[in-house]
Amino acid sequence: MTILYVMIPIAIILVSFFVFFFLWAVKEEQFDDLETPAHKILIDDWNDKQEKVKI
Repeated sequence: MTILYVMIPIAIILVSFFVFFFLWAVKEEQFDDLETPAHKILIDDWNDKQEKVKI
């Protein structure tokens, strides 16, 4: 029973920690656009190939 006096505060601290970082990530717009950065790599490669052809 005494373990609950230790585990409950630790659980509250961990939940607070994760909620704080989740809200920080939402505020910094980390979840707004999940697909464009993955496609951006391919677009950069495409632009490099076009420049090589022009030379």
